Amino acid sequence: MVQDVDQLRTPSVSSQEFIDFKRKATTIVEEYFSTDDVAATANELRELRVPCYHYYFVKKLVSVAMDRHDREKEMAAVLLSSLYNDVIDRPQVYKGFCKLTESCDDLSIDTPDAVDILAVFVARAIIDDILPPVFLAKQLPCLPDGCKGAEVIHRAEKSYLSVPHHGEIILQRWGGIKNITVEEAKAKIVDILEEYLAAGDTAEAFRCIRDLKIPFFHHDLVKRAVVLAIERGGEAEGRILDFIKSASHEGVINESQIIKGFNRMIDSVDDLTLDVPNARCLLKSIILKASSEGWLCASSVKPLGPEPKKAVEDDAAVKKLKAKAVSIIQEYFLTGDIIESVSRLEAENKSCSPSVNAIFVKKLIIAAMDRKNREKEMASVLLCSLCMPPEHVVAGFHLLIDAAEDAALDNPAIVEDLAMFFARSVVDEVIAPSDLEAMEEEASRRKVAGSPGMLALRNAHALLGAKLSAERILRYWGGGGTGKAGWELSEVKEKVSKLLQEYDCGGGVREACRCIKELGMPFFHHEVVKKALVSIIEKRGKGERLWGLLDECYGRGLITPNQMIKGFERVADCVDDLALDVPDAREQLRCYVERAKKGGWLDASFSIARPGQAPVPDGNGIAACS
Repeated sequence: MVQDVDQLRTPSVSSQEFIDFKRKATTIVEEYFSTDDVAATANELRELRVPCYHYYFVKKLVSVAMDRHDREKEMAAVLLSSLYNDVIDRPQVYKGFCKLTESCDDLSIDTPDAVDILAVFVARAIIDDILPPVFLAKQLPCLPDGCKGAEVIHRAEKSYLSVPHHGEIILQRWGGIKNITVEEAKAKIVDILEEYLAAGDTAEAFRCIRDLKIPFFHHDLVKRAVVLAIERGGEAEGRILDFIKSASHEGVINESQIIKGFNRMIDSVDDLTLDVPNARCLLKSIILKASSEGWLCASSVKPLGPEPKKAVEDDAAVKKLKAKAVSIIQEYFLTGDIIESVSRLEAENKSCSPSVNAIFVKKLIIAAMDRKNREKEMASVLLCSLCMPPEHVVAGFHLLIDAAEDAALDNPAIVEDLAMFFARSVVDEVIAPSDLEAMEEEASRRKVAGSPGMLALRNAHALLGAKLSAERILRYWGGGGTGKAGWELSEVKEKVSKLLQEYDCGGGVREACRCIKELGMPFFHHEVVKKALVSIIEKRGKGERLWGLLDECYGRGLITPNQMIKGFERVADCVDDLALDVPDAREQLRCYVERAKKGGWLDASFSIARPGQAPVPDGNGIAACS
């Protein structure tokens, strides 16, 4: 994009051709604000036949609108989205906004709040997909330090594009989308398509589309129409393609919105393949048909790319989970039964397939993000309770990052929600901080800096770097969902120590289990395992009572296998420090690991070996725990 802009022909200011274009462009802008006729404006601009000067039209349109009311500002944003890629090429739009930021100091003389207004225009252009998010990072170094153009870039990124619900806030800033939310707009689009398929009334469908007055959002209509065509096939496919073709020929949907809709469809076709196995082939066929009929420029859409190679057994497992995952998640949100949910997932994924686990993580978090804080907290607790390798969770997070751009249309707060889920998984030790860094490094190679996924990863780092971050993150959605949100992490650890001490001094096992359950933090039960195991090792064979408590908790399902594993792993991580006070700590730990394996607490493959640690020698520790 930047190379294209650099190669554009820049006219001489004294060029008569350019002077004539400036005069005519000013007239076109004034007439548009009077008539609100997008089609007429597009024809007039096209008839000038000087596309190399279109960047000036972008600059003139926005600069004039900046000094008018919100109505004209919204009209300018809608016109740019409508003309994009149909009349005005992408490099010209990019260059137009470059010129606007460069001239912001001059614009501020006549418009005191020019910085804020232009920042909204830049953010709106990024939301409408007519300006790439990378514009912010690329344009900033080209501006002098301290200039108002640099302020525009900073304000667009920090005050508009990084805030929760930024999509709706920006789209409605000047009264756009008829003051309806993105969700409402998408629901109306679905209704229009369903009514068209039922009644076949093209004219009525076009009237409803025009009444929505959201031409910059027609790409969603195109995408949803193509999804319907693929899912229903047969006669429905032909009718839907005829519908899009007629909408294109009659100017109801412009070419850029059709291209954008197909590009979004290409980005999400792999997800659709889980429901419709031959979705990729059907989409390719639709693109070829649309291209041959002349209403889609095949060279303008993204390449479909080769079909991803997957193992046959993984494909079968993924398809099976697709049908089961939603019911598992919905039932969990209704009952809160962690053990049942873990058991059902394990039954469906006996081979612990990475792709199956990754998809379950994605579906769990997407389902939670569409609900209230209670379900978000429950999703975090379940994620922590699952016996799932960290790399499987990370794979699921990558799927979420890839889907974040589309999901943002359904959930404007996706950046905030995803950032909290990422941060919470680190606090709960589901993944390591290094995993989060690797995710950001991997995503940076595939995603632009301003994409929702990248913003979520950066925000997660910021959340984890704040003071008392663990306590704040754990309490964000209400903590274990049982009214214990006010507890600090240190308080919970102290309560665990006290209940273990009281039990070891003669307390009843039923009372100890009740106290553990009333903590209301099942995702933190690994702390119970760790503290009990450390105390057992320190007692050198005299901690059978505490071992019996762990056995009882595991038998009742109070401590899940994942929490048991995590507790043993935490002891293994600190065993060298423990050995300073208990020289045979490592030998004892090895013995208790074998005992736990025999009791079914740990998998046979579990090992206490850690990088950099010497092998555990045979010693007398086994006698201590036998």
